[in-house]
Amino acid sequence: MNFDRKDLSNLRLLDLYKRLLMPRMIEEKMLILLRQGKVSKWFSGIGQEAISVGITNALDKDEYILPMHRNLGVFTSRDIPLHRLFSQWQGKKSGFTKGRDRSFHFGTQEFNIIGMISHLGPQMGVADGIALANKLKKNGKVTAVFTGEGATSEGDFHEALNIAAVWDLPVLFVIENNGYGLSTPTNEQYRCENLADKGIGYGMESHIIDGNNILEVYNKIAELKASLAENPRPVLLEFKTFRMRGHEEASGTKYVPQELMDEWAKKDPVSNYKEYLINVGVLSEELDAELKSVIKKEIDKHWAITQAEPDFEADLFEELNDVYKPYQFDEVNPSSEVENIRVIDAISSSLRQSMERHENLVIMGQDIAEYGGAFKITEGFVEQFGKERVRNTPICESAVVSAANGLSINGYKAIVEMQFADFVSSGFNPIVNLLAKQHYRWGEKADVVVRMPCGGGTQAGPFHSQTNEAWFTKTPGLKVVYPAFPYDAKGLLNTAINDPNPVLYFEHKQLYRSVYQDVPKNYYTIPFGKASFIKEGSDVTIISFGAGVHWVLDTLSKNTEIKADVIDLRTLQPLDTETIFASVKKTSKCIILQEDTLFGGISSDISALIMEQCFEYLDAPVRRVGSLESPIPFVKSLEDQYLPKVRFEKELLELLKY
Repeated sequence: MNFDRKDLSNLRLLDLYKRLLMPRMIEEKMLILLRQGKVSKWFSGIGQEAISVGITNALDKDEYILPMHRNLGVFTSRDIPLHRLFSQWQGKKSGFTKGRDRSFHFGTQEFNIIGMISHLGPQMGVADGIALANKLKKNGKVTAVFTGEGATSEGDFHEALNIAAVWDLPVLFVIENNGYGLSTPTNEQYRCENLADKGIGYGMESHIIDGNNILEVYNKIAELKASLAENPRPVLLEFKTFRMRGHEEASGTKYVPQELMDEWAKKDPVSNYKEYLINVGVLSEELDAELKSVIKKEIDKHWAITQAEPDFEADLFEELNDVYKPYQFDEVNPSSEVENIRVIDAISSSLRQSMERHENLVIMGQDIAEYGGAFKITEGFVEQFGKERVRNTPICESAVVSAANGLSINGYKAIVEMQFADFVSSGFNPIVNLLAKQHYRWGEKADVVVRMPCGGGTQAGPFHSQTNEAWFTKTPGLKVVYPAFPYDAKGLLNTAINDPNPVLYFEHKQLYRSVYQDVPKNYYTIPFGKASFIKEGSDVTIISFGAGVHWVLDTLSKNTEIKADVIDLRTLQPLDTETIFASVKKTSKCIILQEDTLFGGISSDISALIMEQCFEYLDAPVRRVGSLESPIPFVKSLEDQYLPKVRFEKELLELLKY
């Protein structure tokens, strides 16, 4: 192995060696503890330490790194107290996730490390968002994100590289090519000769680096860091290396030919670098023994601290209250000056006034810039706010959602417009597994609003007409908003943007241009979790949201003898159960109308809650009305048959006769 020290001092050479030793010696201790049954699981990075250590030490402490689950050298090189790492692995309270996640599935703003989720790919999109924030700040900072050769087959990998290339983001995409994705060899993962070749398809600079040579890693990253500060751009880096142990210890390495193990054992990054340092007179066997003794004592000391920490005790209040970041509603009252506008105008007004109010707010989506979006909601925004903050995106919903999360991590607010709510399925993973879980897992907000143009009635067919709120109302950590009127649309969207938690904001397309209302011209907010009483009566409680509210009002206008409480939920998560229960206890009958198909929809949960909390007050079973159990069709006659508007009147009249 050829080492080139360039202009590195003896002190730096020795420091890199000590930083290589630390993760290696921690791992060796963990493997012993694993055999003793004192550690439950371990993902080994033995043989790959030079990559983590070299990259981390070449970057500034305030530059973000997004590692994988065998990059212990990233964490130790950022000088995280070892007992906190040990407590994290052991599920102790002083770890980084309060026992809610294991291993390296955590982040820490204190050390500018954003840990992985098991789906691997989304973290590359998160790196894009962090790098975009750095670019907007013009601070010259670089972001490094790790992945393995197996994850380069994921769509998120390609989406993230494409976004980074199109936006010239200063991201180092680090591929640790260790030959196997768990047990699947590289020849079953991809057909290109080198993974670095994939950079060509994105017009991206790429390099192949000896991942076992600490000096080659360190010097190349230091060189690129200086270059990217002057010329921001993404760089794809393929590090050739090898994993000397199993994907995790239980899986073993029987699938690896012994001759391959022997070949890579000769390339061990620690022993080879030690030999080099001895040859150049920087290290002696005596000093090496002394360094190892000091490190061993530090490891043992911190392991003892973790062992002395009491076992985790569950706290129900803390557990439930950490799902969302606490948010004190910022009440801004409406002015008396109003204008008669449509839902679409109210949404546009909210976005414009929020962009003026929050200088750190960025809107992203397909065709939202000069074109103004598919529904022209952001028309004129580029002229007022610029293309840095109103960003057209490639067609890659998953990476865009992940990038929005990266913006949030690095101090920005983000809005993502799904061109149609149906398309959110392409970004489903980062919403439900990243945004929704992030605060619960390690206390970091996900300050992201996903706008969802949805709903039927426009003959747009199965791919452009779904109202899919139920995909998200059952996911803890998300808030779901679904207004029916212009006044609510503006006030609730303002609140959604202020709220540091992830919000799915549903906008019914049929209501965009058909519903008018007097709406305050100024900026104002409406609290989440507070339903709107549209009508009051004693015969029956009618609960709905979105277009369903207008179907209810149309039905009542034809049946004027019905005196009903009409509740527009407005927000589905949080849900205003107080208003629902009070009304049902008064009227003793309830019917719930939703546009979504019935089975598994939110009306089922509301019905169950009423049965549980108001059973003794009911004079009839709760009725639910929804669309047919089929995909939504295109032809008007089929769509009319699918939607529940006509069936609602029949069900309502039958309930009143019960």
